[in-house]
Amino acid sequence: MIRFALHGRLRPVSGAVGYKIGTGFLHPPSASRLSVQAAALNGYGEDFDSHSYATALQDCVRRCDILAGKAVHCEALKKGNCLDLFASNILLNLYAKSELFDDASHLFEEMPQRNTVSFVTLIQGYGQAQHFEKAFELLSQLHREGHELNKFVFTTFLKLLAGMERMELGPSLHACIVKLGHHGDAFVGTALIDAYSLRGDVSSAKGVFDRIVCKDMVSWTGMVTCFSENECFEEAIKFFSQMMRIGYKPNNYTFASVFKACLGLDVVELGKNLHGLTLKTCYELDLYVGVGLLELYSTLGEMENAHKLFEELPHKDVIHWSLMISRHAQGQRSREALDLFGQMVEASILPNQFTLASVLQACTTMESLESGKQVHCRASKLGLDSNIFVSNALMDLYAKCGRVDISARIFDRSHTRNDVSWNTLIVGYIQSGDAEKALDLFSNMWNCQTEATGVTYSSVLRACSGLAKLDPGNQLHALAIKTTYNKDPIVGNSLIDMYAKCGDIKNARLVFDTMDLQDEVCWNAMITGYSMHGLSGEALRVFEMMKEQKVQPTILTFVGVLSACCNGGLLEQGQSYFDSMVYYGIEPTMEHYTCMVGLFGRKGHLDRALELIQKIPSEPSIMVWRALLGACVIHHNVELGKVSAEKVLTMDPNDESAYVLLSNIYANARRWDNVASVRKKMKKKGVKKEPGMSWVEFQGSVHYFTVGETSHPDGKLINGMLEWLNMKANTGGFIPNCDTILHQVEDEEKGRMLWLHSERLALAFAMVRMPNVGPIRIIKNLRICVDCHTAIKMISGFVQREIVVRDVNRYHHFRDGACTCGDYW
Repeated sequence: MIRFALHGRLRPVSGAVGYKIGTGFLHPPSASRLSVQAAALNGYGEDFDSHSYATALQDCVRRCDILAGKAVHCEALKKGNCLDLFASNILLNLYAKSELFDDASHLFEEMPQRNTVSFVTLIQGYGQAQHFEKAFELLSQLHREGHELNKFVFTTFLKLLAGMERMELGPSLHACIVKLGHHGDAFVGTALIDAYSLRGDVSSAKGVFDRIVCKDMVSWTGMVTCFSENECFEEAIKFFSQMMRIGYKPNNYTFASVFKACLGLDVVELGKNLHGLTLKTCYELDLYVGVGLLELYSTLGEMENAHKLFEELPHKDVIHWSLMISRHAQGQRSREALDLFGQMVEASILPNQFTLASVLQACTTMESLESGKQVHCRASKLGLDSNIFVSNALMDLYAKCGRVDISARIFDRSHTRNDVSWNTLIVGYIQSGDAEKALDLFSNMWNCQTEATGVTYSSVLRACSGLAKLDPGNQLHALAIKTTYNKDPIVGNSLIDMYAKCGDIKNARLVFDTMDLQDEVCWNAMITGYSMHGLSGEALRVFEMMKEQKVQPTILTFVGVLSACCNGGLLEQGQSYFDSMVYYGIEPTMEHYTCMVGLFGRKGHLDRALELIQKIPSEPSIMVWRALLGACVIHHNVELGKVSAEKVLTMDPNDESAYVLLSNIYANARRWDNVASVRKKMKKKGVKKEPGMSWVEFQGSVHYFTVGETSHPDGKLINGMLEWLNMKANTGGFIPNCDTILHQVEDEEKGRMLWLHSERLALAFAMVRMPNVGPIRIIKNLRICVDCHTAIKMISGFVQREIVVRDVNRYHHFRDGACTCGDYW
């Protein structure tokens, strides 16, 4: 069949001249053999005997002995170059199969007469060497000179089309074959079946098969292979059974194809029965049969049988080893994959690029950087480190082991890159927390005209989400629509997540509503998005819609639902949803308990929160105690807050937030000695409070502000805007909440300090510089204070603009003097 012949798996036979062409590489002849060859030819006397030369040349072809063949050619030239057509074709075949195309072409041009065999011989040589243009030129010349278009011409033509991946020309060639009456020939018919198989046209292949007059075992095998390769697995099994009933005995290619069908149908028992048949027919030791069986057993979870078969194979080459290593690496058996690789090295089997890529995958899964480095060294010694499969695997290894800098160096040195190369480094940057570099790399990828994939879009959208960069996210959405990747469910889910995390919940809902397929990930993203924006009612409505659509809630679904209840202070509903998790077969996780502790605590039910913590079946996590500590700050519960802080600091002695929150509890209670003690401990442990910071994006640049910022180039304009905002707010009845300043200073000074908070500086800059259209979007690294929340709420009313602030916990949408959080956060 075509695909096997192209890879040197079948031995091409030139039936017109009656000899077989060897496929092994050339062995240098000994001097004695050359002299014997010459003596034998000279011994025929002065009369030139072309038949004797043909016999000698056939012997050279059989032994793949190019030097001896050249010696015979030289001897013939000395005698007057009187080789007949038969002998010349044999010599032409020797040169073509040895890829000595200059010699072959020279001989071909000097032949006094040529026939179809001459052309086909040279065309096959060019085709196997992938010199397709030369091969097609000869085909055109064959036709122009009026030589016979026999079955060998057509099968050779079909092989060329397969090698060039131009099987769309197959039907045109088929029409010519029918016109000349060769369509009933089994040899030509099988080649056509394989051609249609490569095109995925199973029905046309079946039509060709039905018209073959005398079907042989190769024809049947071609049809079984066609069905298997095109995922018509049931038809492949039926054809195989029919073939057996008729009386044809399957060969190694038949078994390999039918094993693939068993794998596609997930019928391991049938595969075991066929395995028994291979034992009876002695094909179990064949390379393709062995690989097919290993693939079947290892993929369908029969690793014990796969190991047993593997151990029993008397001759294991790199394909067998690579397959077993790959299946172990993909099946989370990384240690076994590395052990197998060690055995392979001990057996002196040289790994190929696929072996090394699988071993590196195992190292990546184990996050074993040292093992990966050793494999990297071996790949370099073998000269395979520049292979695209190996280099991509190396990049993935280093990126996931925290050395994305090495991944970048490998990427920069790569001469061949594909979309996987770019995606691997993009994901590596995102996982290492460098989303800016991920966006820059995507821009370079686009400039290099490398086509982005669904993985690319979802990864870069994730980078936009982490940076809360809406403008690049909008541009990516436009590109996704242009390339139709917006229809990809993974990209759609990433778009929802991006819009939600960038503060545009309306567009998040628009993407959600226009998705063709809404899976549980999509629903979860929408519920979590609404919860993050303080729209608890919308989040719960989406959850009810999810249940109506019969989509099964997951663990993450209930995290989103309980977060929505916590953010909205919906105590009864939260308790009801928490209790209903059992109905869906979901055991509460630490995330669910954290939501409930936060819900009870922020509503003032600190005793119920503590009681729930005591009921957690495992050791409560640090997040649970942090939730209780935050509630104690809100409700000024010093003693329980102290206990919660101690629990947090026991788990993480350097937890900065625990020290800060405990200090705030003491400050609210005016226990300044305790405040000083906490700060002393922080200083002693080297723990520093994270400074409050807010930032806005304007014209592609990010402008950062800290409390009391004075270094910004627009400082005077910002101060002027702050004075105007302060005046307007005071005129409207705004009264500063000085309790949020936990320092021992006068109230007047506290009021001045409040107007220098980072979020107000960012707001003033945005109002000075940004156009008076669309919402102002501000991001803050800490929780927004009560006074800033009240001030911005009032400002949104008299400036008539929507102001969106994302703090460390959630989004606040200020519009017309109100906030979506309902002053509960």
